Amino acid sequence: WDETHFGKMGSYYINRTFFFDVHPPLGKMLIGLAGYLSGYDGTFPFQKPGDRYEQHNYMGMRAVRLHRLFCAFLGSCLVPFAYLTVLELSKSLPAALLTAFILIFDTGCITLSQYILLDPILMFFLMGAVLSMVKCNSCADRPFSASWWFWLSLTGVNLAGAMGVKFVGLFVVLLVGLNTIYDLWDLLGNLSLSLVVFGKHLLARVLCLILLPLALYMAMFAVHFTVLNKSGPGDGFFSSAFQSQLIGNNLHNVSIPE
Repeated sequence: WDETHFGKMGSYYINRTFFFDVHPPLGKMLIGLAGYLSGYDGTFPFQKPGDRYEQHNYMGMRAVRLHRLFCAFLGSCLVPFAYLTVLELSKSLPAALLTAFILIFDTGCITLSQYILLDPILMFFLMGAVLSMVKCNSCADRPFSASWWFWLSLTGVNLAGAMGVKFVGLFVVLLVGLNTIYDLWDLLGNLSLSLVVFGKHLLARVLCLILLPLALYMAMFAVHFTVLNKSGPGDGFFSSAFQSQLIGNNLHNVSIPE
């Protein structure tokens, strides 16, 4: 059922048809983009579970070959992400390998990653945020270096990605936030650091972990509303003034008093 739901939304993006959904737009936009780049024309109706795809090219959205799967590719990235995260935290190769093998043979992870779902996309950004946070922590002895800025910025990008797919991404925002508070508290207690240096640390985190994710999150909606410029099933959730901007709507280009 979920594949029918989100596959239809991928088609909406390809056809630029406006719709409304409870989740933020990034996951569905990426599904639509994967289908578009693989040659899918957005014509499959996705009416009910079990319908055959027949001649429709859905290889970029869901297929048998892993190298042509978008969701399966993101799902497969969880294995190296988990390996690198545990290796960084424990410095133990056996522990990291055990973690990777557990994920490789996890039936739930495999199942979620082979369909047109938001879950593998969400997990990709969640684990990406955790890995970036851990790698940034490992650069604490060389703050403001290129690698430190890279991992800190990438953490912010992954936070925006997690929030942009589903609102449960807030939990990884909470995790990174608690880690940041602990890090700043530790720096504040370091008497060898001046307040100016501490201010730079604080400003860097505000920039990369608050402003950058917020900017990216708003940009997702800007793309969402720019692409979906045709009338569709989501028109009724919005004002008449908004509907007048949608091509094909009864109110399109109608002059509406304030």
